[in-house]
Amino acid sequence: MVLWVNMILGVDEVGRGPWAGPLVVGAVVLPDSFSIEGLTDSKKLSAKKRAELDIAIREQALGWGLGWVHADELDTLGLSESLRVATIRAVEAVKAPYHEIIIDGTINFLKETGKGKYVTTMAKADLLVPAVSAASIVAKVARDTYMEEQDAVYPAYGFASHVGYGTAKHQQALEQHGVTVLHRTSFAPIKKLLQNTTKAGDSNDSHPKIVSLGALAEEAVAKWLAANSFTIKERNWKTKYCEIDIVAQKGDTLYFIEVKYRSSTDQGGGLAAITPKKLQQMKFAAELYEARSKTAANLRLAAVSVDKTGAIDLVEIE
Repeated sequence: MVLWVNMILGVDEVGRGPWAGPLVVGAVVLPDSFSIEGLTDSKKLSAKKRAELDIAIREQALGWGLGWVHADELDTLGLSESLRVATIRAVEAVKAPYHEIIIDGTINFLKETGKGKYVTTMAKADLLVPAVSAASIVAKVARDTYMEEQDAVYPAYGFASHVGYGTAKHQQALEQHGVTVLHRTSFAPIKKLLQNTTKAGDSNDSHPKIVSLGALAEEAVAKWLAANSFTIKERNWKTKYCEIDIVAQKGDTLYFIEVKYRSSTDQGGGLAAITPKKLQQMKFAAELYEARSKTAANLRLAAVSVDKTGAIDLVEIE
């Protein structure tokens, strides 16, 4: 006798409505017998409980996957298409067998694919179907963790607390510091800020502008240097031939620092960004600075990298 077990692939999304950050779809296949208590809609759980359940789900699931669509892609595709793309990515990441797909909500985002005929859409499925609840939880934890990491890169925005949603604190940060690359420029509140910037023109610095990762990395490094007994002498010191991101002094040594943001370890540290030509330009700039300032300090060239967690690594070149 063969016992038939109907394996369900549960699918749910998080991050449909925030002003910043990615849209993430989770997909999970749970075994017929699992010992995970408390599965429900991730929004009904505390952060601590979600974290505990996330570990249990990943340990016991037969398969799970995540589909990510980041802000820039979301702005290009639009929300509806982004939901479809993220769902496809999440489902394709699951290698375990299953017989049915249940998507939370009323839209079959897999309709145009070969898996569309196996889909059942169900409102409130994240409350009713354990596999969908599990998908909701792993997606929520993954997205929240990502936004907490971005808080280290963009400390002025409070991403760890609101994870990109439109809170009063978030609105205030946008008005004071501008729009980052994490923000969804197609969403009405962000679009309005950028329209105000365009209308005001570049002469009015009180209006928000898009803040680059490089600029924020430089700000983070400047604060780190100050906290480690360096004195900042110059920021973005320019000559005709070269620009030095930061000139800082510690004791009798003057450092000429190139700052690089690294989104992944594949890019290498800050030293990887120093080409022979860049090194020659930095040497010339350091000698010119010494001549102009008539300083008697020792001169050092350095590269500093900042990763997506906010970790800072300074390496002297010579």
